[in-house]
Amino acid sequence: MFHSEATTNDIRVRVHSRYVPERSAPEQDEWFFIYTVEVANLGEAPAQLISRHWIITDADGKVQEVKGPGVIGEQPRLEAGQSFTYTSACPLKTQFGTMHGTYQMVGDDGDPFDVEIAPFSLGQPNAIN
Repeated sequence: MFHSEATTNDIRVRVHSRYVPERSAPEQDEWFFIYTVEVANLGEAPAQLISRHWIITDADGKVQEVKGPGVIGEQPRLEAGQSFTYTSACPLKTQFGTMHGTYQMVGDDGDPFDVEIAPFSLGQPNAIN
């Protein structure tokens, strides 16, 4: 299991990823990973997650960007002290890769701000990079 953590403007983002062998087909260059994200509001002011921007890089250096509204069909609002956790997936054509990005948030004052998603690895355990 791989993980990352970053805090921006009192919003902490923790990510844990893992390889899913039962959904993978290495003989067809298909590796499947899931990642669980916890977004926590450590500050005093509420904030809402509006959109996401992921940058996914595989072991061959191929970069894919994913942008869209919210996460898993939701745009969670986090009051002070609240957190939101979700799980999503990422298929790769290589057995290793990385993900990082940003969430676009907006406070009650209407001002948007970006929150860092620190880089984390996607990798098949016990494989040599």
